[in-house]
Amino acid sequence: MLREKLSNYHLILASGSPRRQQFFKDLDVPFSIRLKEVEEIYPQELKGIEITDFLADLKSKPFDSSLTEKDLLITSDTIVWFENEALGKPKNPKDAFDMLEKLSGKKHQVITSVSIKSKKFQIIINDTTDVYFKELTSSEINYYIKNHQPFDKAGGYGIQEWIGFIGIDRIEGSYFNVMGLPVHKLYKELMQL
Repeated sequence: MLREKLSNYHLILASGSPRRQQFFKDLDVPFSIRLKEVEEIYPQELKGIEITDFLADLKSKPFDSSLTEKDLLITSDTIVWFENEALGKPKNPKDAFDMLEKLSGKKHQVITSVSIKSKKFQIIINDTTDVYFKELTSSEINYYIKNHQPFDKAGGYGIQEWIGFIGIDRIEGSYFNVMGLPVHKLYKELMQL
C-alpha cells in the first residue's frame, strides 16, 4: 500500500540505527540510507518532546541543499525522559549501569520524534510511551550490559532484548516507539501525503 502511495518519491532514511532500517524494510517501501554527522546538542531549557523535535529537525538540516524535488527525507531522535532529565546513549558500562539502576523499579517515558522533509515542506511528529521497570538487581543489570552492549540505545537498554523480557512490567503506548520509531504514526503521515 505505502509503496504505491510513495511511488513518486525517493525515500531517504538518515539513520544508522539497524532497528529503524529494519522497520523501513518491513514497511515494504524502497528507500536509501544516507548518513551525515550531526553533533546532537540542544538548548538546555528544552524539555521532553521539545528535545526530540529539535534533534529530529537538526538531523535534517545538513541535507537541505542536496534534496531534490522527489526526495523525502526521514530523520528521527529518541530519548528516555526520566524525572525531568533526558537520558541519552551511555558512554561506557558504568554509565549504562547508572542509567538502568535509576530506571529500576520506576516509570519513565520514551519519546521519539520523526521529521518528514521534502524540498517544499516539513512535518514533525512525535510519540510518547510510558515504560514501567521492575526492581532490577545489580547482577541482572551487569549481565545485560556484558552480554548486550547497549551503548547505542537511549537509556541504556533495548526493550526487544533480554532486559526487556525480564525487566519490563508493562508499557502504555507503542512498543515500536520504545524501539525507536512510532511506525503507526509515520505510516499514517506518509499515507496522507
